[in-house]
Amino acid sequence: MHRTVKEELRENLLAALRDGRDPWPGIVGFEDTVAPQLERALIAGHDVVLLGERGQGKTRLLRTLNLLLDEWTPVIEGSDLGEHPYDPITPASIRRAKELGDALPVRWRHRSERYSEKLATPDTSVADLVGDVDPVKVAEGRSLGDPETIHYGLVPRAHRGIVAINELPDLAERIQVSLLNVMEERDIQVRGYTLRLPLDVLLVASANPEDYTNRGRIITPLKDRFGAEIRTHYPSELGDEIALIGQEAHLTATVPEYLLEILARFTRLLRESTSVDQRSGVSARFAVAGAETVSAAAVHRAAILGEADPVARPVDLDTVVEVLRGKVEFEAGEEGRELEVLTHLLRRATADTARTRLGGIDLAPLVAAVEQGDRVVTGERVTAKALLNELPELEVLDEVAVRLGAEGDGERAAAAELALEGLYLARRISKSPDDKGQTVYS
Repeated sequence: MHRTVKEELRENLLAALRDGRDPWPGIVGFEDTVAPQLERALIAGHDVVLLGERGQGKTRLLRTLNLLLDEWTPVIEGSDLGEHPYDPITPASIRRAKELGDALPVRWRHRSERYSEKLATPDTSVADLVGDVDPVKVAEGRSLGDPETIHYGLVPRAHRGIVAINELPDLAERIQVSLLNVMEERDIQVRGYTLRLPLDVLLVASANPEDYTNRGRIITPLKDRFGAEIRTHYPSELGDEIALIGQEAHLTATVPEYLLEILARFTRLLRESTSVDQRSGVSARFAVAGAETVSAAAVHRAAILGEADPVARPVDLDTVVEVLRGKVEFEAGEEGRELEVLTHLLRRATADTARTRLGGIDLAPLVAAVEQGDRVVTGERVTAKALLNELPELEVLDEVAVRLGAEGDGERAAAAELALEGLYLARRISKSPDDKGQTVYS
């Protein structure tokens, strides 16, 4: 049975919803907001534009659309546009279908081949998107008036599939005009040719709202042709933020979940800070890159000090500020204060996490031990075993390890370090660098 791509998407989406299957695997935090809007748009058969700040998962969401297509579909062998054998649309395929009849060669196309993506850049041309005259075909002796001399662009080649345009406002306005006929009349015009090709495509796009006034804008007639305009957002729940980091980060060492929570809280505090340019946003990639940096710091320490199993500790969070400062856009009045702002917010995130994770545990015995002279030295050049050897023997440290699910020397050292850092940020003990650049709690 031959179905249009929008019918195919609609029926497969409805089947997934009836069966209780997640149509958007890997998408976190959109379950009750963006996903229902997108599902309604697909059921309605609308072309869609996603609006949102950087790093909100717009492209990731668009790339899951092809999972709603049939896994395999027949196409005419050798066709430029992947036409269905029962519905050829180009002059060449129509002629071949008449001549060959049931002998028309057919191949099976996987759904991954039916998703096309284009990053809109200022140098993108009409030829890239729609097509142009192919000089090689003209040189072969064909007439300039022959439609078969056209080399088709990205949109026609996405026939019976999905075409996604990322950062649509970056596309020059005169190039956006070339999409008007494609979206409404579903035909294409190339250098005087008007081919009534009944293109069967779903056109989706992403854009940053700031782009409407800065780098460019989506022209009004094109905006009008999108059936649905959906706003995306950063994860609204802390748990979703943590899950997103755990899902996307490629970690080369063990990173305890409470460190991921600190990075998640840090990112969320940045998004609320008046010192940060909120029009630009703070990408989810910031927290992901932070987790990977903390993991790398642990591996780096293990390689130098000979630790067998690298485990990230709170001391590794100090590497995040310097490495990731360039991923945050600050307000003009904050010039020169970037490190101060980042350090302050990271400490707030650490204090909030320590308070949440260790709430209800009486850390007074640890405070008393430190006050009585049990100095604890840590740092990026201190092994987990050396740190544990410096800690006083207290039941409360065992309680902290159990609360945080710490097993093994590395994780127990990290748990103890979180307790010490929490006490320092609560101003119950002091912290200072020694002459070797290490950190001393005293």
